[in-house]
This record gives sequence, C-alpha cells and structure tokens, in this order.
Amino acid sequence: MTRLSDAALEHLRDVAEWPELTGNRYEIVGALGQGGMGTVFLARDRELEREVALKVLRAAASSPDTALRLRRESRILARLEHPGIVPVHDVGRLPDGRVYYVMKLVRGVRLDQYARAAVLTDLLRLFLRICETIGFAHAQGVVHRDLKPGNIMVGAFGEVLVMDWGIAKVGEEAGRREGGKADGNVDAKAADEADEDDATKTAPGTILGTPGFMSPEQERGDVEQIDARSDVYSLGAVLRLLVTGSEGQLAGLPAPLRPLRAIWRKAMAPIPGDRYASAQALAEDVARYLDAQPVDAYKEPLLEKGRRIIAKYQTPILLVLAYLAMRILFLVTRGM
Repeated sequence: MTRLSDAALEHLRDVAEWPELTGNRYEIVGALGQGGMGTVFLARDRELEREVALKVLRAAASSPDTALRLRRESRILARLEHPGIVPVHDVGRLPDGRVYYVMKLVRGVRLDQYARAAVLTDLLRLFLRICETIGFAHAQGVVHRDLKPGNIMVGAFGEVLVMDWGIAKVGEEAGRREGGKADGNVDAKAADEADEDDATKTAPGTILGTPGFMSPEQERGDVEQIDARSDVYSLGAVLRLLVTGSEGQLAGLPAPLRPLRAIWRKAMAPIPGDRYASAQALAEDVARYLDAQPVDAYKEPLLEKGRRIIAKYQTPILLVLAYLAMRILFLVTRGM
C-alpha cells in the first residue's frame, strides 16, 4: 500500500474542510483563517453581489456541542448591534450537517500588528473605542472572556471591531428572557435558546481564555466569579501591551507613562473588587490621561504634576513669558 505524503494528507484535510454550498446563495472564494472550532472563508453572496465572511464548523471539531456553540455565537453577535461588533447576516446548515453563519467581511489587521507602526495617542484613542464596545456588550449581559489584541481588528479607515465571541458568557437576563412575551409566556424560539444556553453552559473548573490576558478567576476555572470585571482585567492587559509592546510589566517606565501603568495595574488587580468597576470607568481614566488631567489610579508626585501642567498649558505659558520678557526689556531700555 502506498503511503500518502504529508502534503497530500494536508490537501485532503483542506478538501474535507471546504464547505459544500451547491444550490446555496453563497459561493466560496477561499479560506481566510482557522481557529479551534471553526474555519472562516471568503464567500460571495450571489443575491446581493457582495463579499462576505462565512464561518463554518471544522469537520474535525464537528459535534452536537460545537454546533450549539457556533449557533449560539451567531445569536450573540446578532443581539449585539454595535459599530464595534461584526454584524451577522445569515445562519444555516451545510448538507453534511455542519452549522455555519455569514457575517460582514472585515478588511484590516489585528490590533497587535497595527500597534507596531502607530503612535501611542492614536492607540489610546482606539483603546477607548474598544472599551466602549465592551461596555455595550456588558450592558446586554454579555462577557467576552477572550479579549486580546489578536481578537481585535483595525480596519482600513480606522474602524475597530472586537471579534471571536465564541466563548462569551451570557447573563441570565440577556440570555434567557429575550423573546419572552408580555404575558410571561416564552415562545418556542426563546425556549430553544434557553436549551442552547444549558447545553453550552461552562462547567465549574473549565479554563477558558488566553494566558497573559485572562483574569485570575478564569485561570482558576472559577466560572461563577467571572463577570464584567474579568473583561476589565483583559482590557488592562491589552492596554499594557499597547503602551509597552510587551506582556511584561517593564521596569523603568518613563515618567509621562507612569499614570498609564497605574491604570493597567488597577484594571489587572488580582481581586475583582479592586479593579475598575466597569469598562467605562477604565476608559474615563485613560481619557483623563489623554486630556493631560490627573488620573484616579495614580497618586501624582508634585514634580510630575508640575511637568504635566506645563506640558498642557505650554502655549499660553510661553506667551505670558514672552510678554513679561518684552515688558522687562521695554522698562530697561526706557530707563537707560
């Protein structure tokens, strides 16, 4: 028997992953990327004549549980209508039974790639929009649980999109009552969603997230303790990477950046109660830094406060000094 080469085996795996869309409105153009659960393809919507992204379960990972998770992810995205979250257009099943959903095609680069050539002030403004997006999700009862630069895209026109909501945690208010009728009865779709939430509920002790960005409660698998403050921790880790270019703390940070270090350290406090109470509160402290105002997380030394005030009001201070110099020169020349 002839043994297949590694290249041939890899080609067969690729063919097995390729979705069969005969008779469907979508036509696959090529593969865009692959994760642990699904593969994202570039597709063409024949009806609307536009390119879209189609995410389908990987053949090797296909199971009733992963199918429920992918369908649940599509419903979470459909629920979160926000400029910072990719909109979902459609959901369905392939002839082989695998679940897929169709979303807006995002053109851009990952945040960590974008950060290599961007200036800090621009990165901080992008960070504020990321916090706004996550704050919106939290208001809908959704915790992302895997925030990291690799899951954040920056588009060609500066748009910021938070991606990959596959392991998001949905609160009871957002996840179970949606679709409920005014008389207290729940329709069939809402009951189906509740069954999905039960089937995909994270068991205690399960560790979900990315090392270096997930909170201590996630690392412990303490599912009941995971809430919006867990995402705040991850946002702090993202901020640290944007400022330093590293996942480490870095000693000897320049004085102007020390308030930012205090901000990310507060966001990444080991005890959830010591962190910012919300993504919005974190964003407000970063906005104060951008506006050259004192930040809540940092006890500013007097010398640094003086430097900050001088930097903020540099132009009017120079004008006053120039005026005083001219007055002195006038008085000196007049008395000669």
